[in-house]
Amino acid sequence: MKRSGWPRRIGGVLVAAAVYALSACALIRQPVAPTPPMIDPSRVQLAKDIQLAEDAWPQARWWTRYQDPQLDRLIDFARARAPAIHVARARVEQAQAQLDAIKSGTRLQAIALGLVNRDHVSANGFLGAFAHDEPALGLTGPWYSEGIVGVGARYDFDIWGERRAAVEAAVGMRNAQQAERAAVELIVTTNTAQLYFQIQTLLHQETLLQEAHAILETAVASHEARAARGLEASPRVAEQRALLLQLEQQINLTHAQIRAQREVLRALIGAGPDELPDLTIAPLPSSQLGTPASLSYELLARRPDLQLMRWYVQSSASGISAAKAAFYPSLDIKAFLGLDSLHMSDLLQHGSRQVNVVPGLTLPIFDGGRLNANLQHAHALNSEAIEQYNQAVLDAVREVAVAGVQLQALAQQEPLQVAKLHEVEVVAASAQAHYERGLLSRADAATVRLPVIAQEAELLTIHGNQIAQQIRLIQALGGGFGPES
Repeated sequence: MKRSGWPRRIGGVLVAAAVYALSACALIRQPVAPTPPMIDPSRVQLAKDIQLAEDAWPQARWWTRYQDPQLDRLIDFARARAPAIHVARARVEQAQAQLDAIKSGTRLQAIALGLVNRDHVSANGFLGAFAHDEPALGLTGPWYSEGIVGVGARYDFDIWGERRAAVEAAVGMRNAQQAERAAVELIVTTNTAQLYFQIQTLLHQETLLQEAHAILETAVASHEARAARGLEASPRVAEQRALLLQLEQQINLTHAQIRAQREVLRALIGAGPDELPDLTIAPLPSSQLGTPASLSYELLARRPDLQLMRWYVQSSASGISAAKAAFYPSLDIKAFLGLDSLHMSDLLQHGSRQVNVVPGLTLPIFDGGRLNANLQHAHALNSEAIEQYNQAVLDAVREVAVAGVQLQALAQQEPLQVAKLHEVEVVAASAQAHYERGLLSRADAATVRLPVIAQEAELLTIHGNQIAQQIRLIQALGGGFGPES
């Protein structure tokens, strides 16, 4: 009777231990700060005083709207060769490999095993009897050549979804890296277009400066001739020479800026020393760009950087689920089927067969606060990701608004500058008429063209700034990125 009570007592202890273990989820501590909410999409709108012509969202190859073959070739080269894009693609591959590695842990694991072990058995160990040489008992100690051949397998049961949550977190990271690749490509293409049109603007400015230089050279020669005949004082000649020297400095500075911008462009697109062709001067485009009728959810979906942050939020939320699931019991099963023998000569005999099936249930009870620390860390990462996403949304709206305000201001400046140019052209035409009637000297008639060139340069600057702001707006609207991407 006394012996029969032992199984019941042991069973009671095991049941009590199991109940205590299964109640371990009560040890989860809630985060100190609540998870912040994600920003309301209704806030993704422009102010009412920003009024631009309505336009569609940028297309995938948005740069073709400028109809410039040189720009098309540069951007195609950049998309194929830019180092930043290659780095982003490598990160996508790394994230995919990490996802595949995590997924593999959710499947059945099996290995083939072959082992030969030359072992000297200790006479004082728990296998001490095998240290003796007694062939009648099958003991040939102390040296044995043990052989093991078989197949082992293991499967973890994801009862609480810990591995499933880890896979979802890895999927979020993979998708985030894909969105980052699109964001990097958008930055590279828009910066390439910006640099290209900056170079084109400088080339046009250089042409105007060369024209002004030719006019001043004529004027200086005329003043020198008049001074040589005593018809003009020498300070007047010196003044014209000083203007000519100042203009030559501007030409040299503009040429240096063109060369510097070419080097920046070459490094951006990954071109070698001889791979960037000479860019010929081309007319600046005059295409206008507006904002879509509504932003809201569309902007959230079409900005690759916002999609990047959203996937970070989702990945970190899955990390919280995985951290919570770690508090619960984990169940796995291991199995081995094969042959095991102390003597290699007996390995293939029927009696060497060995089968092991080992179900396992584990639950951390005392971990020194490690699991709660992991959970708190996961909550903190999720809160940080949400706040970063919210800030990124506000920054996206700000970027669209700033580009829109700048385009609106430039659109107001352009007609005023055109009017100023018209007025100085009237003055220049009058001076030319006076010169043709002999009422104005050649030098004075030539220099009247200089204010026209100055106003043309101002109009050129406004036009270049319009193109720059158009490209900034295209970038702020996400380029050609969309839900289908």
